[in-house]
Amino acid sequence: MGRVSVSVTRDYFLRDGEKFFYLADTCWSAFTNPSLDEWRQYLDYRRMQGFNVLQINVLPQHDRSEPDSYIEPFETLPDGGWNFNRRSGEYFGRAEKFVEMAVERGFTPALVVLWCNYVRGTWGSKITPNRIMPLEYVEEYVAYVAERFGKYDPIFVISGDTDFETEESIKYYKVALDTVKKICPDSLTTMHLAGGLWNIPEEFVKSPNYDFYMYQSGHSVERQQLAYELAQRFRGMPVKRPVVNGEPCYEGHSHGGKYGRFGRFDVRRAIWQSLLSGAKAGTAYGAHGVWSWHKRGRVFWGERFSGPPFEWSTALSFPGAFDASFAKWVFERYDLFDIEPANERLLNQTSEIRVSEGGDKIVVYAPYCWEIRLRLDEVPREWEGIELESRRIFKPAVKTFSDYTAIEMPDFNSDVLFIGFKT
Repeated sequence: MGRVSVSVTRDYFLRDGEKFFYLADTCWSAFTNPSLDEWRQYLDYRRMQGFNVLQINVLPQHDRSEPDSYIEPFETLPDGGWNFNRRSGEYFGRAEKFVEMAVERGFTPALVVLWCNYVRGTWGSKITPNRIMPLEYVEEYVAYVAERFGKYDPIFVISGDTDFETEESIKYYKVALDTVKKICPDSLTTMHLAGGLWNIPEEFVKSPNYDFYMYQSGHSVERQQLAYELAQRFRGMPVKRPVVNGEPCYEGHSHGGKYGRFGRFDVRRAIWQSLLSGAKAGTAYGAHGVWSWHKRGRVFWGERFSGPPFEWSTALSFPGAFDASFAKWVFERYDLFDIEPANERLLNQTSEIRVSEGGDKIVVYAPYCWEIRLRLDEVPREWEGIELESRRIFKPAVKTFSDYTAIEMPDFNSDVLFIGFKT
């Protein structure tokens, strides 16, 4: 498969000249935890489901699960820190083998170069303080990563969970971004941001080396509206770029047990609200147990925040992954790449229902069944409905009045998608 690029309109992706919907599975711990056979099983299953991108942390994920066997990426010092002058050929060789296997199956790797716990001046620097990479080592390390993995046409995710709260952290990521582009000028770059963050430093917004926006709507029940609010904010940035929700709520995630667990409906809602609110270039998906690659009986170092994970093989088969891949299928089947947010057409007094329209269609997502009232300049001549929980296609009843169009409430107690085709 070819390299992913940005469309001329700068709002979606292409691969091999064809429109490309970014559908990423989140597998941060791929380079540290799975065995070769487990990785092969995982890749074949996600390929079957239609995923086309894998989000992986190049260095060990700080809140992963304890692996069966573990290789450090650098020589370990007596205090548990790393000697950044001494890389492990075994670690990076294994990582390259895993990338090679993924690319052979049609996946584009999205590789996180520097998660925030390795960067001084971030909130994460308190987690592993003896493994913070000195700034003077960053360029050499990033160049090595770019040279080693660049031949696989990856996307480089420069930061991981970062908040840019200090000038020092900004320096780290500027060096990393510019170094990647110097060595791999045709590879796309982005930033994985801390949950809810949107005010990116101006030097990155204006940088020609920054190719698309990735935000994190995150895992807080009280803030799930961030799925559409952040999509709107990034769509309104002064420099237009494709927008992706790179971390919606993970299926099975429990936020420390405070709320129970997110289910497939929560995942669907976050995905569709993002897509119809400006983040139409694609979405990520995460299963709680896959991203940390958990095995029963092993320690999970992120349990305080995320709650106990499922066995990776159990989480792999969560139904929300098919809901995510169905969103990709719908987007491609109905060619929704030209849609733009249009909630001003909605007469219902709610932000939860999201509306978007393209040249010949209008799309409405409702997280619950209700009558939808729209003010339309041109009334679509044909409507289709999709009940998303079971993926049933139906014919909605639509009535036109003098000042609005009403899509009657269907007889489903679940979330639905309506697509109206204009003449």
